[in-house]
Amino acid sequence: MITRRDFIRGAGAAFFAVHAPSRAATAFKRPNILIVITDELSADAASYRIGTRYLHTPNMDAVAARGRVYTRAYCSNPLCVPSRTSMFTGQYPTVTGVMDNSDLRTVKLDFSRIKMLGKIFADARYETAYFGKWHIPCPTSDTAIHGFATAEMGRGKYGASSIDTETTANTAGFLHQRHDAPFLAVASFLNPHNICEWAREQRLPLGPIGAPPSANQCPPLRADHLPQKYEPEIVALMRRSYQAAPMFPVGNFDDAKWRQYEWAYYRLIEKVDAQIGIVLQALRHSGHERDTLIVMLADHGDCQGAHLWNQKTVFYEEASRVPFVLSYPAAIKPGTSKRLVNTGIDLIPTLCDFAGIAPPPGLPGLSVKNGVNDPRKYVVVSNKMVQGAPVDGSLPTSTGRMLRAQRYKYCAYNTGKDPESLVDLWEDPGEMVNLAVDPRFKPILDEHRAMLSEWCRNTHDSFKLSAEA
Repeated sequence: MITRRDFIRGAGAAFFAVHAPSRAATAFKRPNILIVITDELSADAASYRIGTRYLHTPNMDAVAARGRVYTRAYCSNPLCVPSRTSMFTGQYPTVTGVMDNSDLRTVKLDFSRIKMLGKIFADARYETAYFGKWHIPCPTSDTAIHGFATAEMGRGKYGASSIDTETTANTAGFLHQRHDAPFLAVASFLNPHNICEWAREQRLPLGPIGAPPSANQCPPLRADHLPQKYEPEIVALMRRSYQAAPMFPVGNFDDAKWRQYEWAYYRLIEKVDAQIGIVLQALRHSGHERDTLIVMLADHGDCQGAHLWNQKTVFYEEASRVPFVLSYPAAIKPGTSKRLVNTGIDLIPTLCDFAGIAPPPGLPGLSVKNGVNDPRKYVVVSNKMVQGAPVDGSLPTSTGRMLRAQRYKYCAYNTGKDPESLVDLWEDPGEMVNLAVDPRFKPILDEHRAMLSEWCRNTHDSFKLSAEA
């Protein structure tokens, strides 16, 4: 019987093994693809974005330094299951019908119309492999549907505490194998998702990070820590409801606790960065680093105390804007891009473009292989604000749409008074003032209302703004 200690010891040996140069010399006309997914990682939560004073992510930094960093990339829905389902189907959550995490058990995707990422590449004669968190309403055992011929998905064969180390070991082992065709491999990590348990003062599933130091040794409060001025009624109600639930006790946090929260979040990011580093080292030792496109992204972010929120679900930048980095020195010049990206719908077209594969017809996304030109006026994100406990008598089921244009972010909700927000992200990147209530901005508000209406028509989305607007 293999013990967990034996497993980790054996995995460690695999990470650092140097393999025969004859295999390392193998090259393919089509690139290999390595997708690295983190869970609950915000776009700016890495030291290549904010510096190393409070956070050190050398491995993510290395990928960013050799690649193109998209600074205006958004997930399709700031929650795990809707976002992941979108990434691996190329469809909006409003099309798949997967709008919250409970849909993992209740929604049945129509796979007669939907072709998943792994299947697309398997049919194009790629070797396909998936390791780590799945969280998509497709049976993990159904290889014919998801297309990943090699797959270790789920909660961890050697227990929950080994999920990310198993993902690392399995990915490294796959990279070191002989490959007679180009490969598509996914390493899907759970951290820094353990920040959810930290906030509840629970045991961290992937291992401890130690006690936080005093607040004056932690990162400062975020500049956007306080609620937005003139915030839509449903967002304020959702915050109160959310913080009334035992799962989200942050309503009792003082300034010192929020600063320690940020400290803990950064330590969890550093833990997953170390795992990413081992995968990158395995790729380097395998001899395939030069012919592999590395894609680094997250399913959604974490609010980190922005506007007194933790976790996700809402449209604030910390939850909805995500890291998106493409590193492939053979075809990508390092740098940054301000192109608007929706990672849910754009991932499949982009990977197909690099691989020379025709994407399935009818996908709404665009390839962002060329990071310079931006053909879009906007990207749209959806949500269903379902987490929390009723306060003030009831908590209505509310859905929202977020439209990010070149300068402004417009959010609209189907319930509540003043159900819109408009923020000038050039002048107010912290989203501190809602301009939708200011008559001076009515022409800009009307312009963004029209863009959202256009998107709803084009995508057959039945969303309607609250009648109390």
